[in-house]
Amino acid sequence: MLLKRLTEAMGPSGYEDEIRQVIYEEVKDYADRVYTDAMGNLFAEVDGTRPGPKVMLCAHMDEVSLFITQVEANGLIKFRHLGGIDDRVLLSKPVLIGEKKIHGVIGSKPPHHQSSGERKNPVGLDQLRIDIGATTREEALQHVKPGDVAVFATTYEEIGHRRAKSKSFDDRVGCAVMVETIKKKFDIPVVYAFTVQEEIGLRGAGPAAYRINPDLALVLEGTLASDVPDTVEHGQATICGGGPALSIMDGSSVHSRKFLKEMIEVAEGADIPYQIRKTVAGGNDAGRIHLTKEGILSGVISVPTRYIHAPSQLISLDDYEQTIQLVEQFLRRVEQGGFQS
Repeated sequence: MLLKRLTEAMGPSGYEDEIRQVIYEEVKDYADRVYTDAMGNLFAEVDGTRPGPKVMLCAHMDEVSLFITQVEANGLIKFRHLGGIDDRVLLSKPVLIGEKKIHGVIGSKPPHHQSSGERKNPVGLDQLRIDIGATTREEALQHVKPGDVAVFATTYEEIGHRRAKSKSFDDRVGCAVMVETIKKKFDIPVVYAFTVQEEIGLRGAGPAAYRINPDLALVLEGTLASDVPDTVEHGQATICGGGPALSIMDGSSVHSRKFLKEMIEVAEGADIPYQIRKTVAGGNDAGRIHLTKEGILSGVISVPTRYIHAPSQLISLDDYEQTIQLVEQFLRRVEQGGFQS
């Protein structure tokens, strides 16, 4: 299954080799050209039957992950974040390290050895170690070295009523939407850009947009779903199962009102459920794309994702499939000349 293949692939920021190869295998038979750039972005170009307007679809390949910094004398491993991770979700989580995917588990001092003061505070990153079962530094270094990267060892599974859990739905769900979209035929040129290093500063999207120089750009992203405990109802960003989320603004850009209006018309015209993302927290590749060259008209469609940036994330399969439908209908509208930059 596509979502399983994409979410379970390894792809830390700056180390997207495995996930890039998985996506390449998925898209190579549907594109006129497939290539990479110096950053590691993957491009799949489909020419269409007429010259334009040219549309850039964008989703980032990388995932929040861990970076190995030191192996201690007792064989335990120190690490740091690659991307934004809450330390409180790390304890006891299984991980896979490096190209050989060495199994490890994140641990810390058990409560039996903690003082009463320590038990009142969250465990911090400096108190955590990855344990691969080694008893000495020399033994651990046979398998893991500083500079290696680790990802969470969460597998894909469909659970409950039309829900799926896995790691890295941010943003493998956007990548999956693009893979499904490239299989459809459009008269206009569409460039599918699978970008790198979004989680550490939107680094791949700017060079990608500069190379493509599109008339329009649409970013597909996993975004925070706030229908979880202790979230004030009127402040919820999105809800899981409420349909694709359309953005007004976020921490990296104020989105085009024209784009938003057109997208709402497309959704309502095709009877596709949608919701407005009700927060400005976070950012995505549109923040870099819309500033490229003379400026690029950009918009964002997001799939609500519970527990985003955590080892296990959850999405609605209905939201996912409706996002695919909305992207197709948007491209049909552009194809028919109904949306111009």
